[in-house]
Amino acid sequence: MRYYIDTEFIEDGVTVDLISIGVVAEDGREFYAESADVDLTRASDWVKANVVPHLTGVDDDDASQVLPRSEIAERLREFIGAGRPEFWSWCSAYDWVALCQLYGMMMDKPASWPSYCADIQQEMDRLGLEDGDVPAHPGTAHDALADAHWHRAIHEFLRRAEAAPAQVAG
Repeated sequence: MRYYIDTEFIEDGVTVDLISIGVVAEDGREFYAESADVDLTRASDWVKANVVPHLTGVDDDDASQVLPRSEIAERLREFIGAGRPEFWSWCSAYDWVALCQLYGMMMDKPASWPSYCADIQQEMDRLGLEDGDVPAHPGTAHDALADAHWHRAIHEFLRRAEAAPAQVAG
């Protein structure tokens, strides 16, 4: 099963601190959570302007998805289930670090999970495609769940492009 992930985080050159995570399964199931442990006062002006407005927990009316990191980790493990999942993300390095850190060190992640996340941007490069060749973001950028849906749409596009390059190439 493929899982498309996106995270929003605070990054200061030393630490990657999870703000939110969105995951969309190949079968359409969704997972979304926001960290109750993050200190948003440490966020850059860019994060405050582009990420914080999309968080559900910022509005006290809907804080049900704001969870301690340990609970996010357990719920994500249950969402993924047994077997060896395949993870994909756009420019995946930080997303993968933020996800793995939910479990502690990378070696603490579930044993059946791979030690890497496949990268959509690298796949685009392999296929000779540029950003403008793939579907545009249909929703709100920097909303982790909306971005995870977009990652799924791009990957499906790339799979069609590889199967029939003359029909899909821009």
